[in-house]
Amino acid sequence: MDSPNVFFTAPSVRRNNATLICSPVIAESVEKMKIDMHKAKAEGADLIEIRLDSLNTFDPFQDINALIQQRPLPLLFTYRPKWEGGMYDGEENKRLDALRVAMELGADYVDVELQVAHQFYDSVRGKTYNRTRVIVSSHNFKLTPSTEDLSNLVARIQATGADIVKIATTALDIADVTRMFQIMTHSQYWSNLRVPFIGLVMGDRGLISRILCAKFGGYLTFGTLESGVVSAPGQPSLKDLLYLYNLRLLAPDTKVCGLIGKPVSQSKSPMLLNEAFKSVGFNGVYIILLVDDIANFLRAYSSTDFVGFSVTLPHKEMAVKCCDEVDPVAKSIGAVNCIIRRPTDGKLIGYNTDYVGAISAIEDALLGKHNGSSTTVSPLAGKLFVVIGAGGAGKAVAYGAKKKGARVVIANRTYDRARELADEIGGEALTLADLDNYHSEDGMILANTTSIGMLPKHALKHYSLVFDAVYTPKMTRLLKEAEEAGATIVTGFEMFIGQAYGQFENFTGLPVLLTEYGNYEY
Repeated sequence: MDSPNVFFTAPSVRRNNATLICSPVIAESVEKMKIDMHKAKAEGADLIEIRLDSLNTFDPFQDINALIQQRPLPLLFTYRPKWEGGMYDGEENKRLDALRVAMELGADYVDVELQVAHQFYDSVRGKTYNRTRVIVSSHNFKLTPSTEDLSNLVARIQATGADIVKIATTALDIADVTRMFQIMTHSQYWSNLRVPFIGLVMGDRGLISRILCAKFGGYLTFGTLESGVVSAPGQPSLKDLLYLYNLRLLAPDTKVCGLIGKPVSQSKSPMLLNEAFKSVGFNGVYIILLVDDIANFLRAYSSTDFVGFSVTLPHKEMAVKCCDEVDPVAKSIGAVNCIIRRPTDGKLIGYNTDYVGAISAIEDALLGKHNGSSTTVSPLAGKLFVVIGAGGAGKAVAYGAKKKGARVVIANRTYDRARELADEIGGEALTLADLDNYHSEDGMILANTTSIGMLPKHALKHYSLVFDAVYTPKMTRLLKEAEEAGATIVTGFEMFIGQAYGQFENFTGLPVLLTEYGNYEY
């Protein structure tokens, strides 16, 4: 049984050159494949996978020859059968004949499934194909086996005579990916692996494998020409690999940061932080991490390669319990949105930068409304500050407002949660229904920290400023209606930038320069 505490470190010397980016071409005609081949080259791919099983009509000699003759990059020919996740459902001999034709015509690579590899090699024995390298592959669409079973699978593939070993499994949990990293990096496996290795884990929870294979020594990874048009579940786009995750810059000593959450695919954090890392020359990568169980994730990814994590819903409160030490401010809020692995002892330290981002953005807007007059007293002092939501973000904003001297009211769908938070900070509690007709005074401040926080238009006229923590879309319905009612508005994007500043400094130890973030579109 695999240990829950997994340690793996990138090899100090790569077995191969830098990880290649292979772009799958999936089209119904050879003419469309030709167009897509040149598009893949223009967009930065290193080689192209031709998925022969996607063609509507197929003449092996004529079509393969045409593709090889017009190739702008090295070609990998794959003719995947349905029994291995592909689209081909014909005679097996015809399928393998087509791969042999590709070798005879000078293909750079062909992909042969482990199940038929011995049969395929028997059919080409005694023939010389100087150019073609054979990838022998195994795909598991149900799960990721144990490290021991993966090691045995590597040995079986090597025994076929493969030039390159390829294993693709499925992640039921993001911790499953650590087993693939172990195969890549543990010396007991590494010393036995005498050929290049492609190890990828499919599905959204396996995305980390498709990026970090460039750190841990994988031979290649796959990047699609179009988002969503994939040859296997969970493939990122070619553009994301190159320009979002800066794959060409990843090396064995690259530090890994990421966003722990569920869901996470909508997050703009990788755009912001990877651009910032690159601009200051910090050798790090920031990735999204679809995590079901944060405690299990942190146990699995205990390597010092993983230096820090952002934390978003629904894990902010549980993160407090998972850290070895928690900053007093975060402990008071009861939520952690940033975890740093202390390099001296590997302990996890929890922080909260949400409240700083939100409160700073609200204060800036209030000061702007008063012609930017500077004062040591917060413009929130004495203001009635209404917070919608009593979760992690609600707690952070409420705590920050109270710290600045505001009078705080908590409104939540569940009154008991609102009352609990109000008692903690010394405030008032309401239900969301009560808030519709709540009118204590004009000039109140409203901060929505939920995904669906709304008020009727007649209620918004009593607020001088409305803040919405939601930042996708940037202009929410709440903000539009608040602006129409005459309120100053503060978007969640401004909070997002503010909390990211704090996390950047925690991850890198470097001060934030505003220009680092100025040239990226969100």
